[in-house]
Amino acid sequence: MFTDKTTFKKSFLEKLELMHGKNIEDASGTDMYLTLGTMIREYVTRNWINTNIRYKETGAKQVYYFSMEFLLGRLMGSNFLNLGIREICEEGLKDLGIDLDQLEPLEPDAGLGNGGLGRLAACFLDSIASLNLPGHGCGIRYRYGLFEQKILEGYQVELPEYWLREANVWEIRKSDRAVEVRYGGDVRVEQTDGRLTFHHENYNVVLAVPYDIPIMGYHNSTVNTLRLWSAEAAPEMCDFVTPGHDNQQKILDYKYSIESISQFLYPDDTNNEGRILRLKQEYFFVSAGIQSIVRWYKRRKYPLADFPNKISLHINDTHPALAVAELMRILIDEEKMDWDEAFMITTKTVSYTNHTTLAEALETWPIDIFKALLPRIYMIVDEMNERFCQKLWNLYPGDWEKIGNMAIIADGRVRMSHLAIVGSHSVNGVARIHTEILKNREMKNFHEVFPYKFNNKTNGITHRRWLLKANPFLSAQISNTIGTNWVREPSELIKLKEYKADPSFQEKIFKIKQENKIILANLIKEKNNISVDINSIFDVHVKRIHGYKRQVLNLLHIMDLYNRLLENPDLDILPRTFIFGGKAAPGYRLATRIIKLINTVASVINSDQNIKDKIKVVFLENYRVSLAETIIPAADVSEQISTASKEASGTGNMKFMMNGAVTLGTLDGANIEIMEEVGDENIFIFGLSPSEVISYYSHGGYRSLDIYHSEIRIQKVLNQLIDGFSTSRWEEFVTIYDSLLDKNDEYFILKDFQSYADAQMRVDNAYRNRKKWLEMCVINIAHSGKFSSDRTITEYAKDIWKIKPVT
Repeated sequence: MFTDKTTFKKSFLEKLELMHGKNIEDASGTDMYLTLGTMIREYVTRNWINTNIRYKETGAKQVYYFSMEFLLGRLMGSNFLNLGIREICEEGLKDLGIDLDQLEPLEPDAGLGNGGLGRLAACFLDSIASLNLPGHGCGIRYRYGLFEQKILEGYQVELPEYWLREANVWEIRKSDRAVEVRYGGDVRVEQTDGRLTFHHENYNVVLAVPYDIPIMGYHNSTVNTLRLWSAEAAPEMCDFVTPGHDNQQKILDYKYSIESISQFLYPDDTNNEGRILRLKQEYFFVSAGIQSIVRWYKRRKYPLADFPNKISLHINDTHPALAVAELMRILIDEEKMDWDEAFMITTKTVSYTNHTTLAEALETWPIDIFKALLPRIYMIVDEMNERFCQKLWNLYPGDWEKIGNMAIIADGRVRMSHLAIVGSHSVNGVARIHTEILKNREMKNFHEVFPYKFNNKTNGITHRRWLLKANPFLSAQISNTIGTNWVREPSELIKLKEYKADPSFQEKIFKIKQENKIILANLIKEKNNISVDINSIFDVHVKRIHGYKRQVLNLLHIMDLYNRLLENPDLDILPRTFIFGGKAAPGYRLATRIIKLINTVASVINSDQNIKDKIKVVFLENYRVSLAETIIPAADVSEQISTASKEASGTGNMKFMMNGAVTLGTLDGANIEIMEEVGDENIFIFGLSPSEVISYYSHGGYRSLDIYHSEIRIQKVLNQLIDGFSTSRWEEFVTIYDSLLDKNDEYFILKDFQSYADAQMRVDNAYRNRKKWLEMCVINIAHSGKFSSDRTITEYAKDIWKIKPVT
């Protein structure tokens, strides 16, 4: 159907009529989008089937990537790119009077993730397929995503994310592959044939129904699978209810309680009900996924002893850590293995990526919640803990403090990261500094016991989406300059260094950046009714709103800059447009107040004619992948200013550098490796080092009030938070004020303020020298190939998963 323009047009018109019962004159844009998407999905179905046949025939080992998030974005554009059929579709639709550029935005961003964790997972799936590697994703089909963010009077308002309103054209429901997931109940233990057997009884059943999405490789025939599980009520569970209005309501209440498991990403866990729902979610997709994998494996008649040679289970952060216990449950209870054999198979099969050093993200669960909801799983985790603690006792006799610190269960809580470490064969960090912090500080004790498990895999991004798709102007210019081989081998981008000082090439890069800034400026005007100067520096800070990501540091500097402009309207600074975006967890008060502060500062500054438009502030609501694809190519400065030692890696930093933005950042996460690649002179580094931050946390010595009393500029902006920077009530921002002074500035915002302000002046000075600035841009693009997820996945495949390409 995509062989030529004529065949495509005929197929499109036929499919439109069959699907919607309309001719083209009566069809809506959504009708046409759904028709085109269905055609693409059907087009790849044969390769999808053949890919699985190849894996079966070759007996290839396969990896299953378990993640709570897969932030896919829109798939139509990336599928066009990977299949190489965009031109035929575009020309054919044009003949029919349809503009493809008008159809693509009708696709909603898939509501399957929130931040870097989910976007990394999506990049990894793209690279796995593009490298012809046998690998698949496993997650949850969230009906309403995280939330759709609206900004009303400066406040974040959360609405359901109705991304499935018109159905998801890319998915196929497979009801025949549904499995049961069990919660609650009791476990009866008995002796059978000389061994203990365990019988889970009186449990509640949730039906897990899979929806499969094809993941297409770039210009190859590989089509892997992202399997997303939806929670549904098992029909037989409703049969016991007798007819009647009250009982019908009970059925509806029961169905809602079941379906809530797959309705929202990260339900509010500030209350017990929310915490239980989160734990239900984590077990739900892990149990469904592993049951499905084992069932597939047994159909192939492979011996279970060979399981680790055929299957790799990778858990993306601590959310899927229950994979360890669930695989143990299946092997022991259903396959009748003894503990030692089951544990050996499990640890050889499971690998774990840690994504954070933040205690809040290293999940723990109260024993009473865990045991009541997952009684058999708790028994397995408890036994694993007992055996592990016995091993520790043999290593450290009498050192109860160390054993308690390392135990999987301690202080009334189950520690998920400890379960993941003990139950896996590989534990990797996601940037070199992050891995070193894990080995030498956060997980030092575990590294002493399991030094062979720990390794680093610096994150990467798929250049296909973040350069080829997001920035077609730049991609075309790169291909015209160094050829197209970089598309297959992103390390080839380094050839651009030869042109870093070439006036002609620099001018082309400048014009491309200006074109992208015009596109973003038009969007800002349309969405926010703010006019911005495309000749100003576009200074971009887009990411999840959190204390350690330090949007507050950026804001305090903007407020200080505004104060200086009020004092001297002729202050010699280049015009600057500060662009923010990101969502705040609804229960995280500090983060929601930061969003209000951004919008308050924007309202004050943007309406003040006295500063002659030298600075503008913009908050773009509902930050998501499709919005990022417009923002990132237009950025001049990439704000990566997290507290040193707190950001595991970051991937936004990589996307921005790949599109020619220059990083303003701390020595944190992958910033360090970016600096090593591009050189100190092509990045703006400021602030405390990781070792300095860790020293303050360990030994004290920092007092934010001392800075407040000694630095007049800081004192002024902090006072403005609570005494009249705007018409907002003083209580609006007291949470931010208290976090900086009463709580001693946990993220060292005041400590790094002057260094940050100095770095911003260096940015201003560098941008004045257009030739030098463009040279910096080119160098960043040239070195970005190092941070392709193709490189990262090649390392995972070789070092951890032990999988090979199947072609």
